[in-house]
Amino acid sequence: MRNLSGILIAACMTLAAGCASSKAPELPALYVEGTQLMAAGKPVAMRGVSFGWHNIWPRFYNKEAVKHLHDDWGVQLFRAAIGADDHAKADNPGIHGGYMGEPEFALECLYNVVDGAIESGSYVIVDWHSHLLHTAEAKDFFTKVATRYADCPNVIYELYNEPVNDSWAELKAYAEELIPVIDSISTVHPLILMGCPHWDQDINLPAEDPLTCYDNLMYTVHFYAATHKDYLRERSDAALAAGIPIFLSECAACEASGDGPMDMDSWQAWSGWAASKGISIITWSISDKAETCSMFTPEASSEGPWKDEVIKPWGTIVKNWL
Repeated sequence: MRNLSGILIAACMTLAAGCASSKAPELPALYVEGTQLMAAGKPVAMRGVSFGWHNIWPRFYNKEAVKHLHDDWGVQLFRAAIGADDHAKADNPGIHGGYMGEPEFALECLYNVVDGAIESGSYVIVDWHSHLLHTAEAKDFFTKVATRYADCPNVIYELYNEPVNDSWAELKAYAEELIPVIDSISTVHPLILMGCPHWDQDINLPAEDPLTCYDNLMYTVHFYAATHKDYLRERSDAALAAGIPIFLSECAACEASGDGPMDMDSWQAWSGWAASKGISIITWSISDKAETCSMFTPEASSEGPWKDEVIKPWGTIVKNWL
């Protein structure tokens, strides 16, 4: 599987003025061919990192952090996890509200990361980070974001992070409402990602009844290696065989709780499987929580660069893997 770096170097031209910076390198548009992600006629499989919830760790949502992650860690793909509602407040009292409660703050955080990624010559996922259905609010959010980045091939849209709802019919109807909103605004036919039921585990359900309203679409699967093992890869293999393109938009080596011990054998099985299938992977997360999957200690600066002593074990693994 061809690495993206050669494509990025070959595509260094100036962006249109609307795409954040006239000095940024232009990236080729991403598109789906069968089950494979493509760019400039070549298959691509990217490795990247996700920022934690914007309303819990807004301090990392800045251009300097993006630049250091790109320059020092080699990140080619970022994910900005924009909390939709106040779900995260249950375990984190005193934090900012989600987009629905504090939309201006959410967009400020998002634009910092997206603009920074564009200026660094990286792709970036705009993630509506929700566990519950908020159709009207999501339409409002994606209308604003798609309008700002209408001509930017860097921007990928993730419609729904981890649906808890077990009804694919309801989620399919949601996607069928959201996709035309983005597609009617964007001039670059952007890559769109859609989640599936039960925290992005039931990829078999869209495989049985896929979306047909848009052709540049992939479905997200999330794994936490100490919890999710062969069965989820087998389910994903069956979906691929049915023609369903998969994007691993969130994962870590620990348990599904985000904590507990890392299972490195399972992590190697997952990362090797993804590489063999040409599937892109995003790791979770740029944050400083006292849990296994957070990559930094609280002593880490918000902007970087980061010395080894403030990078937690999972962060070191991800940095080396990148």
